Amino acid sequence: MPRIAYTLQPAELEFSAMRAQGAGGQNVNKVSSAVMLRLNIPASSLPTRLKERVLAMNDKRITEDGVLIIKAQEHRSQPMNRAAALARVMDVLEAAAHIPVTRVATKPTRASKTRRLDGKVQRGQVKQLRQRRVTDE
Repeated sequence: MPRIAYTLQPAELEFSAMRAQGAGGQNVNKVSSAVMLRLNIPASSLPTRLKERVLAMNDKRITEDGVLIIKAQEHRSQPMNRAAALARVMDVLEAAAHIPVTRVATKPTRASKTRRLDGKVQRGQVKQLRQRRVTDE
């Protein structure tokens, strides 16, 4: 499958920690375990074609300025949330890097046309045999 090759520099990723939302007891009020990851796509070292494809995606996590914002808070520890956010960024980039193969239109062969018509004739004969015959007596 064709895809665009790319590398992402760690310096281009901007991590910030914050308190997670939702239930979690006292831990949620004291510890900044949620992570917000920001990637400025136009300013990144990604290939131009990949940047264009990412910016063209209809993804609500990409701002008008072209900044991809990922918030991860599903884990209780900050390192695990950092890894989850990074994995989601890589998923977005992989989805944009994948180029679908265009379908080449083909014509049916003469043999396949004959097989199809033979099947239709046979089906018609079966249906004709099912019909009730009216006899003249």
